[in-house]
Amino acid sequence: MLLAALVALVALACKGGTDAGANPDGNPPTGKPRTDLPSSMAALGDSITAGFGSCLALTSCPRNSWATGDGTLVNSHYKRIRAGNPAIKGKAHNLSTAGAMVTDLPGQAAAAVGFQPEYVAILIGANDACRPGIDQMTSKTEFAAQFGAALTTLHKGLPKARVLVVSIPDVYHVWELAHTRKSAQEVWALGVCQALLANPASTSAADSARRQKFRERVDQYDAAMAAACKDYGPRCRWDGGAAHGVAFTIDKLNTLDFFHPNSEGQTALASVTYPGSFTWG
Repeated sequence: MLLAALVALVALACKGGTDAGANPDGNPPTGKPRTDLPSSMAALGDSITAGFGSCLALTSCPRNSWATGDGTLVNSHYKRIRAGNPAIKGKAHNLSTAGAMVTDLPGQAAAAVGFQPEYVAILIGANDACRPGIDQMTSKTEFAAQFGAALTTLHKGLPKARVLVVSIPDVYHVWELAHTRKSAQEVWALGVCQALLANPASTSAADSARRQKFRERVDQYDAAMAAACKDYGPRCRWDGGAAHGVAFTIDKLNTLDFFHPNSEGQTALASVTYPGSFTWG
């Protein structure tokens, strides 16, 4: 009976949502389509953009993605755009994969070029820091090189597309929120982001120094992405650290791994990163 109930809950959480032509509030669109909104999009990145863990199971759930989700639980970029420009209906491509690192981004960028989207949203980097050990984190030099290569592919293949680069959510804040919870400690011990989350309750100098090194590396990745976006030109927009700076609470994390955002967390991410106007470039 418990298994059947869980399956039913998962189906509900992952169920497709409002009519594809409806506004995020479920009502039919009104007024004329906005000409500044894109008519197609692609999302690149890792498990966050794939909606991992947001459907009450530790698996990807793209319909709950902050970027391209079309379900009832998340007010994604796609749904916000569709409310003003129904022409985007069915033209949102989520190319993110759980576990992706920056080395995977050039390939995702090449795949995006094949769809010729007018808007590309990118969120990558958490897995480059979340390695089994602190010394295995991707170096800032390698991160910058791989991210730059991906943007070069987009620039050449999609010269007219608008590109949004999203900062890495503050993973260190996840530790701050949940490190005293026994349930979080137990699931993190299974291998979740050990560079940060190993020995979560420890206050030793070594563990504190490791966490700070992790935090600093994420800041370095964000700085590299901001610089690459600036070099790209006016058709690339950096979120200004909005995603990294969002003060999320523990109720926005899923309770299976106390790490990935749940549907509420995905909507919060969509809200702070949505450009509103797509007239840049």
